[in-house]
Amino acid sequence: MDKSNINSYFHSLFPIPEPVVEKITATFCPFTLEKNTVLLDKDTISTKTYFLEQGYVRSYILNEDNEEVTTNIYTAPCFVNDFLSFFKKQPTKEVYQTLTDCTFWETNFDNVQANFHNITEFREFSRLLFVINYYKLNDRLIEMASQKAETRYLNLLKVQPHIFQHVVPLKIIASYLGITDSSLSRIRKEISKM
Repeated sequence: MDKSNINSYFHSLFPIPEPVVEKITATFCPFTLEKNTVLLDKDTISTKTYFLEQGYVRSYILNEDNEEVTTNIYTAPCFVNDFLSFFKKQPTKEVYQTLTDCTFWETNFDNVQANFHNITEFREFSRLLFVINYYKLNDRLIEMASQKAETRYLNLLKVQPHIFQHVVPLKIIASYLGITDSSLSRIRKEISKM
């Protein structure tokens, strides 16, 4: 299968020579999952890391009322994983589930470790990827604590308009925004009147 998308992703974050990228991605294998399939289940240890080439994935937890609360919505292209579980061998606290039919590339822990130890550019890429993910997580934490639901909705609409185009169910978007689906419907209705 053609690795141009995963190779391009490595180039997009960090300038890495093509032969080095090809060496990094040599151990990645493709696979597909249908919509609503669990990629990584709660309380399991992640032994692989996944590059999402096409599609949408969400991570979620169950709250004390046994309701699903969406913690993240992943949009291709990106890496999807519980990195703490992957690197520390700890059970995951979230479920990772496909929202659409998805195409992935995967590699295992030993391959990632070999790349860390043998490829300087991979270490730099990974460091940058972790910083970017930390920034996104911290930014989301600040948004949830400081912004009204309507502001969070408008920001999401601005940054990721494609998830609203009949791809991600509104119930999941509402959960991700920290509101009920009826609240999201009200916000959408009020904004459409403006």
